[in-house]
Amino acid sequence: MTCETRTTCPYCGVGCGVIASIDDTGTVSVRGDPEHPANFGRLCSKGSALAETLDEDGRALFPEIYGQRANWDTALDLVADRFSRTIAEHGPDSVAFYLSGQLLTEDYYVANKLMKGFIGSGNIDTNSRLCMASSVAGHRRAFGADTVPGTYEDLELADLVVLVGSNLAWCHPVLYQRLAAAKASRPAMKIVVIDPRRTATSDLADLHLSVRPDGDVALFNGLLTHLADTDRIDQGFVGRHTTGFSDALLAASRMSMADLAEATGLSGMLIRQFFWLFASTERVVTCYSQGVNQSASGSDKVNAIINCHLATGRIGRQGMGPFSLTGQPNAMGGREVGGLANMLAAHMAIEDPQHRERVQRFWASPQIAGRPGLKAVDLFDAVADGRVKALWIMSTNPVVSMPDADKVKKAIEACPFVVVSDMQTNTDTARLAHVLLPATGWGEKSGTVTNSERRISRQRPFLAAPGEARPDWWHVTEVGKRMGFANAFDFDSPAAIFAEHAALSAFENDGARDFDIGAFAAINRDQYEALVPFQWPRPLAGAAKERFFADGQFYHPDGKARFVPVQPPLLPVELAHGTFVLNTGRVRDHWHTMTRTGKSARLSAHLAEPFCEIHPLDAAMHRIRDADLVKVANDEGHFILVRALLTERQARGSIFVPMHWTDETAFPARVDTLVKPDVDPVSGQPALKQSRVSLARHATTFHAFLVAAEKPTHLPFEYWAIAKAENGYRLELAGDEPEDGFETWFSQSLGLDEDIEIVRYRDVAAGDCRILALRGSRLVAAFFASRSPVAVSRQWAVDQLLTDHADATARSRIVAGRPGAGQRDKGATVCACFSVGAKEIARAVGQGCRSVEAIGQLLSAGTNCGSCRPEIRRIIDAQALLAAE
Repeated sequence: MTCETRTTCPYCGVGCGVIASIDDTGTVSVRGDPEHPANFGRLCSKGSALAETLDEDGRALFPEIYGQRANWDTALDLVADRFSRTIAEHGPDSVAFYLSGQLLTEDYYVANKLMKGFIGSGNIDTNSRLCMASSVAGHRRAFGADTVPGTYEDLELADLVVLVGSNLAWCHPVLYQRLAAAKASRPAMKIVVIDPRRTATSDLADLHLSVRPDGDVALFNGLLTHLADTDRIDQGFVGRHTTGFSDALLAASRMSMADLAEATGLSGMLIRQFFWLFASTERVVTCYSQGVNQSASGSDKVNAIINCHLATGRIGRQGMGPFSLTGQPNAMGGREVGGLANMLAAHMAIEDPQHRERVQRFWASPQIAGRPGLKAVDLFDAVADGRVKALWIMSTNPVVSMPDADKVKKAIEACPFVVVSDMQTNTDTARLAHVLLPATGWGEKSGTVTNSERRISRQRPFLAAPGEARPDWWHVTEVGKRMGFANAFDFDSPAAIFAEHAALSAFENDGARDFDIGAFAAINRDQYEALVPFQWPRPLAGAAKERFFADGQFYHPDGKARFVPVQPPLLPVELAHGTFVLNTGRVRDHWHTMTRTGKSARLSAHLAEPFCEIHPLDAAMHRIRDADLVKVANDEGHFILVRALLTERQARGSIFVPMHWTDETAFPARVDTLVKPDVDPVSGQPALKQSRVSLARHATTFHAFLVAAEKPTHLPFEYWAIAKAENGYRLELAGDEPEDGFETWFSQSLGLDEDIEIVRYRDVAAGDCRILALRGSRLVAAFFASRSPVAVSRQWAVDQLLTDHADATARSRIVAGRPGAGQRDKGATVCACFSVGAKEIARAVGQGCRSVEAIGQLLSAGTNCGSCRPEIRRIIDAQALLAAE
């Protein structure tokens, strides 16, 4: 018998529905939910691999106090006592919470209630500050509320979709699939991608604008001017429903085409082509994500985009409007409950005394935060200088993800009292906790999340919590009770919390606020368990809304939208020789700091170590070759070592390094140690994509690759990166040979016993070293070292852990590092969903497969999540060029 549970994916803001199944043996499988309106059964590679991430390896299973096991009562009593005493001695602003878009709405709600309503401080912020705060600021400035006007369906109904700073194919893959399907059914649909990099998403575009970093405000200001000059302004909408148009247009019209070309780095021809497409197309959706938000001018970028939609009245109707794509699964839910330091619950404003009084009265709380709290960067500055003396971090890893990450690490280390709630024990942040509270993870916890189109869905448990792990909402409510607020935190279930959250959203609302889910204020447990996905608003009385603002009614006191005059940032000083603009972001198959995706071998197969994308001409100037190690450094002496990946898809003068690797998975590779804590002055969001760094080839004595059935215990190397592999681990290593030699390190680090047969090969002159360890006919480990990057097929070497090696010839092939006759090397993994390699695809092209569809029919590659389809297309094109030669 198979038990099935409908739940929601814990990764990006698309909010896909999934069905988790458990068979009689306890084996979990996951598939897309065909009835969920976010994805209609589609999943990306990460969602498809969810069942592979559910092991208990590294899980926090019981509370710890200063590294020693404790019981729950002792741990919670200590947390409550230290927070209470700190507040009593130093005031409410001496404590802080730092939360996460990984939390469920119910977790967020009680944490915000405790901090703002009962402790009385605004010092509660979230890692959503790092990804969506500028969208919030832009929405509130323009609309009077943090409202996302449209729906996913609008991407399919639009005749023009503009993607700004959004690598949809890798970061929101299911939306990319929906958009690709819409374009395939309506080829007249146009897609414009505005991004300094030519990402995988650009392969779907009719027009790619490689805008220079921070050139977006200038581009959309130029568009606003063009719309006015060509009589495309909807004068009726602007006159009746907005204010400030003249000031916004005046600010926008101060640039000539020559100035615009310089500010954007684009040719006048490309700029005019984009302007013409936007001006002549009624149904336009402009989607934007981290490339817009993660900037010191992010809020202005958001408003420059919104200004163009307000000016044309293209908002709130089918197939048109500005659309913020959230990064995390519950960034929106956190915003709804006031999880940001500058917001109150239920989209009320902390700076509004009437809102503060209303929330305090509803909560019957002894006090309410009287002003915004510290935003993320300022919060950790306050930890560093001692203003914050007790800190509670929930479900996030700021030692890796915050800018100036080493400073953040030192601040946490110096903080007198640090609590961390997490499901993993050994994250870079959890290791610094004085009290570690074990949290439940996806598949174990119950609650709701809100996706990018305002759709609230249930996450339901289908696994028992391991050890003594408890939900985050329970952690908070138990501490709240112990701090003397028992009545306010006497929740017995997430259903009760959700009901209170819904009731607050409707309290004295009467349509004055956008967020209203009062229809669920009296929800009981059974109804909560059966809750189907729905979009807000869902008031107790009156009709639900699919879209906002088509009627011209906004949430400023006069009911009108605001045009926001914005100016492009000053052009940066010309880059000095050897200096680059560092862009950070995600890769296709990993999520945040890999505490979940890092457990899946096939999700690591595509990109298994940190890398730096460099344009080949920039690399040549610095004598960097493909696969070299490169040193990326800032002007303060911080540096990382990463693998060079040369590609013409990277703009010259810029490099890209992903954000995912931590001190657990690679060293030294925490890219945010290089990022300065520059923030947007309106939103407080850090500029994670425009740092200045230097780049140099990093010479080492040796490079090595290791596959092993067991994880090595000691890595005494200058550089290393480790990833899960099928039946074991794969490692990249570089540096000097250990003092005792490779073989001694190999045996000791892997704990090899007397039953192991060692096969050795060493060519001192050439600098090559190969070591195999076998138990009978099974490979236990294989080590390959040379003076230059090791030319061994990684996936083939990994596959040898699963292969029988009974004869000497088979072993010699491993030593040689290449397959023998009759063996096929799959090559580097391209399709993570079906583990299809680049060489398999190339061979299929040679056999006559000349399209992505044909490859899919033969190998299944590209037929599930579709994120690999651009890469498959590039392999097909490359093979065609080889054939033409």
